[in-house]
Amino acid sequence: MNDSRRPHRGAAPEDSAGAPPKGLYLITPDETDTARLVERVRAVLGFATWLQYRNKQADAALRRVQTEALLPLCRAARVPLIVNDDWRLARDLGAEGAHLGEDDGDLRAAREALGESAILGASCYDDVDRAETAVRAGASYLAFGAFFPTRSKSGTRHAEPKLLHECAHLGLPMVAIGGITPDNAEVVIAAGADLVAVISGVFDAPDPVAAARAYRAKF
Repeated sequence: MNDSRRPHRGAAPEDSAGAPPKGLYLITPDETDTARLVERVRAVLGFATWLQYRNKQADAALRRVQTEALLPLCRAARVPLIVNDDWRLARDLGAEGAHLGEDDGDLRAAREALGESAILGASCYDDVDRAETAVRAGASYLAFGAFFPTRSKSGTRHAEPKLLHECAHLGLPMVAIGGITPDNAEVVIAAGADLVAVISGVFDAPDPVAAARAYRAKF
């Protein structure tokens, strides 16, 4: 297990050199076929810094099955697995962390339940106040966006790259999400993003491996 899976409570997770994590934060597509999901992830996992399991089409039973299927894959690749929306599932199955949006429960309660070693992310959208609250509640990283038009989530809020500059003083790794491509990733990285979160940019690409490689090359 590398050091990026052992953040202190409310502090930035760090890699083995003591630096914040950098790179591609890969998010799974809404795939109901578990075997196909595993194969799709397997092909590109080696390019990811973190993997988030997210499936808005799955019920609770399928989410558990798919998380269980992805865990050994991630462990073998030494890539932390972070569960979207459901910190209880992450705790029960021993995933490395959870990511919570504004309707997914209390961050402080999640931190207390998951312990100091968990990676705990918070969606902050375009809201500096929410980011400051998340830091106080024990978040490990802050996610902002959408920065560009995205097909993955309808009705999402829009964030400007300058928001990343404004939140740099909070001292946590920052994740940029929303319509990020290899062509525009440099905009948010230059503004302060430590990781870029991607779903369709990799999984819907004509060549997912080439796409994942292109994202990683930006770092």
